[in-house]
Amino acid sequence: MKKIIALVALIIGSLPVFSQAPDYNDLKILFADGKYEKLTKYADNYTQKEDLKKDPIPYIWLAKGLHKISVSGTKDEKFKNAFKEAIGAMTKAFKIDKDSTLMNEFGEFIGEFQVALSEYITNDLTAKDYAKASGWAMKYSKMSYHPIGAQYIDGAAKYRKADKGTALTIWKTADAEITKMIAKNEDIKEWGEADLSLFKVGIFSTVECLIDGKQVAKAKALLSKVEPLFAEDEEFKTRAEELNALMN
Repeated sequence: MKKIIALVALIIGSLPVFSQAPDYNDLKILFADGKYEKLTKYADNYTQKEDLKKDPIPYIWLAKGLHKISVSGTKDEKFKNAFKEAIGAMTKAFKIDKDSTLMNEFGEFIGEFQVALSEYITNDLTAKDYAKASGWAMKYSKMSYHPIGAQYIDGAAKYRKADKGTALTIWKTADAEITKMIAKNEDIKEWGEADLSLFKVGIFSTVECLIDGKQVAKAKALLSKVEPLFAEDEEFKTRAEELNALMN
């Protein structure tokens, strides 16, 4: 009998142990209580654990805490780069999240954070600070499921910085993606606010670059190609008509 018990124990001991991911209730409570600094510490500790390094959720909570701190107006020197660190945490979460599962629980925060970053992009683009606009756009591309607008903006910013070779390469890749979107009848109305807004800004910025570069045929072709995607977008139609008027 003892031999049988020992054998069973040996078999059980040899079976693989599957650890269950935590529910992160402590992080949820800290966020609800507004204890954002403590939240970032706890979330960061989770990201350091070997068995959780492939879990995007603690990175999202880290980003949530850092984002709240960044808009709080804190004077604490250790959080002077909180917004950029939040982008870094968000980027890691997206890199791990291969099947877009984060949107189920964190879609609202992701959308809010993308809007915040998109404002940096458009503000720097308007101010003609193309180096910063390009930098922000590249960061945005790594934390979006629909980064094509940011990619077009990155190309436009590089074009304005006289890096036309890189700009053309970026635009060529983006154009191929649009071809795929049209082929599968993608409904961009389902995109988040920031993704959709940046897509329009990216297209218009690119068209303006092409017009300034005397490449009117390419500018017209791009507008014509994306028009079906914006068939119900009156804002897009109005701006497209203005640009087409400049080319006629």
